[in-house]
Amino acid sequence: MEGRTTYEGEKAHNEGEIGPEIAGTVSKQEEMPVRAQGERWFPDTRPFSAVMKDSWFDCYCDSEIGKLRAVLLRRPGREIDLMDDPGKVRFLGRMDGGRARVQQDTLADIYRQHGVDVYYVEQAREDRPNSLYMRDMVLMTPEGAIIGRAAMEARRGEERFAAKALADLGVPIIKTVNAGGIFECACALWVNRRTVIIGTGARANKAGAEQVKSELRNIGVENFIEFQIPYGHAHVDGLLNIADRRTAFVFPWQVPYDVCAALMDLGFTIVEAQDITEAKVNFGVNFVALEPGLVVMPQGNPGCKAALEDAGVEVIDADISEIRKGWGGIHCMTAFIKRDPIGE
Repeated sequence: MEGRTTYEGEKAHNEGEIGPEIAGTVSKQEEMPVRAQGERWFPDTRPFSAVMKDSWFDCYCDSEIGKLRAVLLRRPGREIDLMDDPGKVRFLGRMDGGRARVQQDTLADIYRQHGVDVYYVEQAREDRPNSLYMRDMVLMTPEGAIIGRAAMEARRGEERFAAKALADLGVPIIKTVNAGGIFECACALWVNRRTVIIGTGARANKAGAEQVKSELRNIGVENFIEFQIPYGHAHVDGLLNIADRRTAFVFPWQVPYDVCAALMDLGFTIVEAQDITEAKVNFGVNFVALEPGLVVMPQGNPGCKAALEDAGVEVIDADISEIRKGWGGIHCMTAFIKRDPIGE
């Protein structure tokens, strides 16, 4: 090589490292002419949503009411059996793990009877009994899951095992709330493909809400209905829920007027949960729609049930008297993996 002398000792050393045959090949390649050529592999410019099914688990959600196809649950485990101080984890009282498992299994059977595939988070920290309230960790979207970030220190770490279960299934995770953001995913409710209710309060700060909104904008959400969750209440889904294509169910004392007005502007009828005990203690608003106009509701809410039935909604009862000792209901327990689209 011009400007540099190769000594015999160096040549022998190099050939000893790579072998004389390879050294000869390298020398011949260096003598080959260099040709310039352009790109031969061009990018696939189709959007992520168009190719998801080729590589990822079949997941989708753009509403609270589209025909339910798949859910993710955490069956109450050792984290319930080993709980020593309910007050430290915001439980009303000690939960009987055996009864809780029977009640959730019954709910899972109701799902299966209506054609829903039920998947489970198989692992959880043994000091995290709130893990069964899976909706708080997962918000499903048309392009994958958003993983929240718990507000309470006593719940931090649940996110990891929710994410693992989704990853094991092959569900894409499009966002994990991070930095200074706090957002428990039950602070969001889908209205339709372009509209989402976003709550802020003790379980979701503005930084977390902005992260979620930013990701939803990326996938086509255009309208956000802002919901200021009142002091002393945790999540949106204990105060407001969607039961049918144009039927919203609310606890009237704690749902802001502007939220109801925005829903009415979209053509919704507002049905009220007027019994305070049913709404605030028995989780009458915290139901899951199996399809438009058919919901599974916590047992023990005759007033809520009658109000929805009068509005043309069919109601199935499910006993969760043990599970609600953790201040959670059916919607709290259920992370949607797939619903049929309802569009705009």
